[in-house]
Amino acid sequence: MESLLGTNLSVHCYKHNGKIHRTWDEVHVLDETDDCLICGNNKVKITESDGRSHKTKETAIIFFFKKRWFHITAQFKSNGLYYKVDMASPFLIDNGIIKYIDYDLDLKVFPDGEFRVLDRNEYKYHKKIMKYSENLDLILQSELTYLINMKRAEVGPFNKNIAEKYYQEYLKAPEN
Repeated sequence: MESLLGTNLSVHCYKHNGKIHRTWDEVHVLDETDDCLICGNNKVKITESDGRSHKTKETAIIFFFKKRWFHITAQFKSNGLYYKVDMASPFLIDNGIIKYIDYDLDLKVFPDGEFRVLDRNEYKYHKKIMKYSENLDLILQSELTYLINMKRAEVGPFNKNIAEKYYQEYLKAPEN
């Protein structure tokens, strides 16, 4: 497979029922490892399923994992480094588009290291109406526990030096 390094891809997020949830116009591929695809973007247009759109306000470095059921976004805001983690299926790339299924639960990490699991009610609601299987529920709960342990140990993208390294690489990319 040819390298994606330096290319721009768009992102499509779906729900379990196959309907598009939101899209990002582009992410710039900074690195690809055995475990993940690392991308960056800034002031990128996001379009919601109802047609509304907005632009992100800050530089973000996104770690799309190949085999894990989440991706981690490091958000470099003026008041510090935040992380937003989406519980989601492992991604695939189809015709220049990163695609994945969003499973509602999010983990928000604040600059002081505190974190909070968000959207538990949304998850319960969608689990019921979209009929998430018991196996899928077990996978997502297990992955959430794994993710919280990663955060507590400050490994992978939660290691601020790793996030900062890719932030600096993104700022040096020719298109930025």
